[in-house]
Amino acid sequence: MAEKARTALVTGGAGFIGSHLAEALLAEGYRVRVLDDFSSGRRDNLAAVAGCIELIEGDVRDAHLVAESMAAVDYVFHEAAVPSVVRSLEDPRRSHTVTVDGTLNVLEAARLTKPRRIVYASSSSVYGDTPTLPKSESMAPQPLSPYAAAKLSAECYVRVYARVFGVPAVALRYFNVFGPRQDPTSAYTGVISIFIRELLAGRAPAIDGDGEQTRDFTYVSDAVTANLQAARSDGAVGEVLNVARGEQLSINDLFRLLRDLTGAPVEPRYGPARSGDVRHSRADIAKARRLLGYEPRVGLREGLARTVAWMREALKPGGL
Repeated sequence: MAEKARTALVTGGAGFIGSHLAEALLAEGYRVRVLDDFSSGRRDNLAAVAGCIELIEGDVRDAHLVAESMAAVDYVFHEAAVPSVVRSLEDPRRSHTVTVDGTLNVLEAARLTKPRRIVYASSSSVYGDTPTLPKSESMAPQPLSPYAAAKLSAECYVRVYARVFGVPAVALRYFNVFGPRQDPTSAYTGVISIFIRELLAGRAPAIDGDGEQTRDFTYVSDAVTANLQAARSDGAVGEVLNVARGEQLSINDLFRLLRDLTGAPVEPRYGPARSGDVRHSRADIAKARRLLGYEPRVGLREGLARTVAWMREALKPGGL
């Protein structure tokens, strides 16, 4: 008898990372269900797979809807959140309720529906501005924004539910994920999307502070791969794992790379440093390598080139 197809739920599945994850799950033979309220996700992100997924429109803060969405689901990839430090500074309560209450709803439902695995999307922002590099999972978190505090709180629930209730959950701390579908028209999008948008328009992008702050940029397909590996690895249950390239790049060097890739003959504009930002970031990915077999596959320049190519098309008239 043929094995029953596995079913996966992706919360926030119409978002940037979630939509890539939904496509990858379909490619691996999963039945895919998406829960999204479209507050930041886009229907266009799922256009290529719209006929292949089950789409539930709703909010992860609705405990009853979350429980219904998780019925008969084998795997849950919990991406739903308010994905912005800036948004969390503007509305801390919403950032908290979506991230923390939404995650608690997923974990409570899991006690009844008993999925094989829950993979929760946490964030490198939980490390804060600690000077130690690279950032390892054993370090004490020092969140600097409501966004980071909410991500850490939800992460703690993931670990508690794994240990106390036996919920097979794992948390992945993403480091600056970028790539196609990161909405360049949003005021809350990532620095890479903002820079490319401005450079393609021939405008000088703004750099917060002196530009010597560094980040560990991760191409979206590597983040997706880590999710799939975390779903399969029994050794990851109850753990928190960094997902990154394990390299750091200054914002000034990022600008120069993107200027080269876009061919825009401009210089950046410098402004004040952003509240809640960290100065330097680089991940230790040894734990993910050991427990997941994770290895970043897409080089930074290659990932940036793919993102530039996608945005050239997306920003044409009739695109986004």
